[in-house]
This record gives sequence, C-alpha cells and structure tokens, in this order.
Amino acid sequence: MPIIVDLDVQLARHNLSVGEFAAAVGITPANIAVLKNGRAKAVRFTTLDAICRTLDCQPGDVLRWVPDDDTDTQM
Repeated sequence: MPIIVDLDVQLARHNLSVGEFAAAVGITPANIAVLKNGRAKAVRFTTLDAICRTLDCQPGDVLRWVPDDDTDTQM
C-alpha cells in the first residue's frame, strides 16, 4: 500500500501510549492498531482532525505517500 501511517513516530515524539492516544482521539486502541499497522482502508476526516489536534501536527506528519515498486504507468 503506498500510504504509510507514521503514528508510531508521533506517539514516541509526544511520549503517548496507544491507550492514552486512543482515549484522547476518541477511538478504540484496536482501531489505532489498525491504523498503525497499515490495515485501514479509510480514515474519516473527523478522526484525522482529532489525531492532528491531539498530536498538534499536520496530516502530512501522520500520513505519507510512497510509490509502489511497479513503476509502469497505465494510460
């Protein structure tokens, strides 16, 4: 998946546990794990807003795009 979620970096930077972070954002620790492990298929803007407010960061600090290994483009 070309979207990488860097929550571990931000949690370490803010010295937050997954449980503390989940409570502050308002979602379950299991859903935080889904995000951290790259298994999420979507993130609601309200959740992204809560993540950014809690971590005092921008969406690009949490999410980044990495191109696939397949460099062929389809037209």
